[in-house]
Amino acid sequence: MKTQLQRLNNISGQIDGVKKMMENNSDCMKVLTQLKAIRSAVTGVMDQVMEEQFERCLTSLKSQDKKLLIKFKKYVKND
Repeated sequence: MKTQLQRLNNISGQIDGVKKMMENNSDCMKVLTQLKAIRSAVTGVMDQVMEEQFERCLTSLKSQDKKLLIKFKKYVKND
C-alpha cells in the first residue's frame, strides 16, 4: 500500500501533466478526465488521513476546534 506522501507525489505529477496538457491545448476531454482522476486521488488521501489521524488530532485540540474537526470529518465523509 502506498504511503500518503507517495500518493501526494503521484498527485503532484498528475497536476504537472495536466498543466502541460493545457499549455499544449490538448483535447478537453483528456484534460477533464485527468482532473477527475486528480480529484479522486485527493479524496482518497483525505479519507486516509481522516481515518488514520482523526483521533490523534482530536485529542490535541481545544474544545472549539474539536467541534470544527468533527464537522469537517462529517463533511468529508458526505462528499
